[in-house]
Amino acid sequence: MKMTYIKYFFSAVLAVSLLASCGDDDDNGTIINPTDDDGGMTTDDDGGVAVDFSGTFVQEDQMGRAAINTVLSGTDMNKNNFNVTIPSEMTAIYQPIFLQRAVDLHAAFEVEYEENILGLDATTLTTILATDVLQVAPDGPTTYFSGDAVLTGRNLTDDVVDVSLILLFGGANGDRFNGQDLDNDGTPDLPILVTDNVSGAGVTPGASFPYLEAPVQ
Repeated sequence: MKMTYIKYFFSAVLAVSLLASCGDDDDNGTIINPTDDDGGMTTDDDGGVAVDFSGTFVQEDQMGRAAINTVLSGTDMNKNNFNVTIPSEMTAIYQPIFLQRAVDLHAAFEVEYEENILGLDATTLTTILATDVLQVAPDGPTTYFSGDAVLTGRNLTDDVVDVSLILLFGGANGDRFNGQDLDNDGTPDLPILVTDNVSGAGVTPGASFPYLEAPVQ
């Protein structure tokens, strides 16, 4: 049982890491230009792609908080259903699933969940995370985490995966699952689960929309 949880957890973290480091390797060089030279919607004559908003749209995916669905939903069916569930229905459906998953992941390493750096117990944390939306603070700073319990969105420079992992596994000081040797036998008893080890160093957001650096060619 213990090895099963370890295997699935590290598979989830690996998937998140790969997604976080993906590049644009497709061969499609076409870019949609939302406006033409006159400020109107682009047409084929403008060299862009005509935007067609007709038809019926269906929700296929969502991600307010990175890695939450990947780590806590468990099964592929739960993950797929999570992506198409509207926020108003998420808490009732997914909070019990998330809570059990969080408890089980800690139990796999023979420890119990510990209140995190925000002072949130497992029930409160999973209730917050089950509704996958980001709050907005019109009169305050936008930050994924600033040391208090007010989560007000996310900046391009926020390491959102590490923050999510710290909130789940970091305990009261934020470093609980960080390779500790609990019995002083020279062998770590807890793995490193508070980071995906994907560095954001060198990333400098642009000053205008979409604020991202040019893709790596």
